[in-house]
Amino acid sequence: MHIDIDRDACIGAGQCALAAPGVFTQDDDGYSMLLPGREDGGGDPMVRDAANACPVGAIKVTEAEAAAG
Repeated sequence: MHIDIDRDACIGAGQCALAAPGVFTQDDDGYSMLLPGREDGGGDPMVRDAANACPVGAIKVTEAEAAAG
């Protein structure tokens, strides 16, 4: 899983941090950011709910492509 936060679109509503506090937090200005080491969602089942809760759609969650082999 890969998580992107569009920091230009983020308005600091904090819905992501409420929905998945083990993955998202807010910086000193109130804007969303990922917790260190949680760039892949850390297996948290609430990541997609957190992205859907964003009122401006600033969070995109995509599946990581399987390694070729």
